[in-house]
Amino acid sequence: MGGGRGRAARISSGDIDAQKAINAAAPRIANRGKRIVALFKPYRPAIVVMVVLVLVTAVISVFPPLITRRIFDEGLFGPSGVDMPHLLRLLIVMVSLLIASNLIGVWQTWLTSKTGNRVMGDLRIALFNHLQRMEMGFFTKTKTGVIQSRLANDVGAVSNVLTNTVTSVVGNTATVIASAVTMFILSWQLTLIAFLLMPILVVVQRRVGTIRARVAAQTQESLSTMTAITQEALSVSGILLAKSFGRAKDESIRYAQENDNQIGLQLKQMMTGQWFFALVQVFVSLLPALIYLLAGWLVTGGNVGITAGTLVAFTTVQSRLLMPMMGLLRVALDLQTSGALFARIFEYLDLVPSIQDRVGARPVNRERVGEIEFQGVEFRYPDGRLQDPPTLAGISFQVTPSQSVAFVGPSGAGKTTIGYLIARLHESAEGRVLFAGDDVRDLQLDSLVEHIGIVSQQAYLFHDTIAANLRYAKPEASDEELRTACAKANILATIDAMPLGLETVVGEQGYRLSGGERQRLAIARVILKDAPVLILDEATSALDTVSERIVQEALDEAAKNRTVITIAHRLTTVQHADRIIVLQAGQIVESGTHEELLANGGLYSHLYAQQSDPPSPGS
Repeated sequence: MGGGRGRAARISSGDIDAQKAINAAAPRIANRGKRIVALFKPYRPAIVVMVVLVLVTAVISVFPPLITRRIFDEGLFGPSGVDMPHLLRLLIVMVSLLIASNLIGVWQTWLTSKTGNRVMGDLRIALFNHLQRMEMGFFTKTKTGVIQSRLANDVGAVSNVLTNTVTSVVGNTATVIASAVTMFILSWQLTLIAFLLMPILVVVQRRVGTIRARVAAQTQESLSTMTAITQEALSVSGILLAKSFGRAKDESIRYAQENDNQIGLQLKQMMTGQWFFALVQVFVSLLPALIYLLAGWLVTGGNVGITAGTLVAFTTVQSRLLMPMMGLLRVALDLQTSGALFARIFEYLDLVPSIQDRVGARPVNRERVGEIEFQGVEFRYPDGRLQDPPTLAGISFQVTPSQSVAFVGPSGAGKTTIGYLIARLHESAEGRVLFAGDDVRDLQLDSLVEHIGIVSQQAYLFHDTIAANLRYAKPEASDEELRTACAKANILATIDAMPLGLETVVGEQGYRLSGGERQRLAIARVILKDAPVLILDEATSALDTVSERIVQEALDEAAKNRTVITIAHRLTTVQHADRIIVLQAGQIVESGTHEELLANGGLYSHLYAQQSDPPSPGS
């Protein structure tokens, strides 16, 4: 029952979100159209060639029906009967035109596919690059699978529009116009009948397009949910969690429910408009009968303008009109359908990073690197409630070059936030964070990051070789530099014992290595970066005692001649820090050396006693 209610809630939410997307996008349709057109600007020369090719093909298409009329009226049923020489000349011209048209069509298709796919690739890269610039807060409140879905599913869903729209619109329009002109030349009376019901088809098409746009938005929302479930459930961590709690079957049920929803939406999207196109097919199929009926009436009425050749040529043009008409109607539907999808893509592209370079931002002053200062810094996470106390409240302290400063305190005291603010992964609401004498908001982000190395509690490794993971910090590093960094991180002997050495693949998130090995590899990566400021965020908290000792030795080596900010829960790892700052509820309550803080008998002394004394029996 619970699963059913959850699924119903998701569908309802998808409907609402889809309708909101369409309603919100409505006032911006014109602007969205301009933005879509702007995607093609870098490829204007290719588009000009495409349009020329399409127009040439359209012009060529005018002549075969006219030649067909002459074949009947002059070559086959002329005044003197069959005229073979003239018939052969007409047939050679008609075949030559058809061959030329098809050769041009192949060239046009290649150019169209190449341009459309490049435009789609540009859009995907623009979206990826923009997301790279977003602040940490965006990613902490957005599922990774949802982001992946925007990049893959949404951009992929508009690929047909990007790839075929230009040539389809130009080509089909030109063909329809050319066919209409040809038909008018052949018989204006028959042409009026052929186009009599077109306005009704256009009105019906717009209604169908609106419905398909809504369904398309719901479909993409469901795809986002499926991608998020896949990313969560099939990652190494997700599989481990599901297996350890015996919830693999529940994950399969959750995926199956959303898959059923997706199948229903895909079917609905596919079938929406099928009755409309069936109506068009019936209409076009019935047209020859109407044409023959009208032709009979005109001939009976004494109209000598309609010959057998005219009638054959007219019905030939009319039959060729079906595909371009259907093409234009489908493009119109695709454009309406893709409107909601483009709105989702542009929604992400329109996100403004809350943390970015200011106008006139300058590089870090290398002569003062290592100086860090907080001046009355207050910070609260953007997704927190206003009534909650701030994570940091009026924090002020100074760090001098090559000094080792540790931040300790209970969970939730704000220790990790300090590291984030130094690296400007988050930004303070009040007060100033100074780095090398300048407010971090006045510094170029790339320059700031260049001078900071971070080792976090969870070392992230790519599913790649050890060498590739290390070179993430320094792409041009030689194997000798990699080995030197690994030696300093106490991991070289372990790597050398592996059959492939530096070329060993570490597996998804480094799961082929132990926790201590992953952490030491992360330390080697930071050593390779050689940043003058090092932030150690609970770097040993998840390790056993033996691994902690080995990793701590690696950290001590990495910290030499650097300014070190250590964020720790285990106080044994910070006893030798030059200064220890104790946080509680977002405020500094104590500061001093290990010995001074123990002598004070305050919070630090209390925490140290808790960690040092073994629990009493029965506690």
